[in-house]
Amino acid sequence: MASFLIRRLALLFPVVIVISLLTFGAGHLAPGGPFDRAGLGRELPQSVINNLNRKFHLDEPVWKQYLIYMGNFAHGDLGPSYQYKGESVSDLIFKPGQAGDGFLQTRFGRSMELGFIAFVFACLVGIPIGVISAVRQNTWIDHVALFCATVGITVPNFVVALVLMDIFGVTLGWFPIVTTNYGDWHAWVLPAFTLSLNLLAFLARLTRASMLESLRQDYIRTANAKGLRWTVVVTKHALRNSLIPVATVLGPALAALVTGSFIIEYMFSFPGMGQFFVTGVTSRDYSMVMGLTLFYAILISCANLLVDATYAVLDPRIQVR
Repeated sequence: MASFLIRRLALLFPVVIVISLLTFGAGHLAPGGPFDRAGLGRELPQSVINNLNRKFHLDEPVWKQYLIYMGNFAHGDLGPSYQYKGESVSDLIFKPGQAGDGFLQTRFGRSMELGFIAFVFACLVGIPIGVISAVRQNTWIDHVALFCATVGITVPNFVVALVLMDIFGVTLGWFPIVTTNYGDWHAWVLPAFTLSLNLLAFLARLTRASMLESLRQDYIRTANAKGLRWTVVVTKHALRNSLIPVATVLGPALAALVTGSFIIEYMFSFPGMGQFFVTGVTSRDYSMVMGLTLFYAILISCANLLVDATYAVLDPRIQVR
């Protein structure tokens, strides 16, 4: 296991390099720059733009800018933000909003909390729906579950957000659309449910397919022949093996939800990392986009590593090498 973890961690470096090259190149190929205010009614003098470019090394060749950024990144520096004066990307992500606030009051902490709530809800609802649908195959329960899961997968989450805002926020007034009081659980309902819906539907369909395959295996027929109760056969034998493909997607899904859904956070004005990423893209804040993208990539890679390591726990026949 130790050698496996070391090899997988070593593969993280080329992954980060490739992603950084693609992100850095795409950002610099886009027209405009971080200090271009043309059309916004607050244009900066060219002399000021030149000084700012010189300060942040934006007047250097692109390859040199990349080396400077990656050198700072290797020391844990995600770079300065070009749009938030005097703030670094690391401070904006990890610095608490107020003095004395804890980790959960940081931008990353808020995104992590929202993503974790959405992840837990998706697992607690999606996996049981998939199990019940497989056990009750071709019944009305199965048909309804499949229909709802298909709708949940195909409808984009920003469309779901608009519908939920209109029904439960505007028409019924049950939940706030935008709020700053996240000590009230009502403020979490709409963004968390919207964020969880796609994963919930996907887990339901994946669990159903995996359960159906497991229920047709010889060891299930043997367990039935021994006279074991059906609930024991389903939960102890079929479900455990069915969770292996489910676990494959849970790691990356958790990392994706924890790092924040950029569109959902932006739509609900949620104080997470999503707002920074969207504004960073629109304002050509290269450091912000690079920092968040690399941070996201590392979390995804670590989540995949954790998933591979848990295979042996779910099925002792699988050996990680």
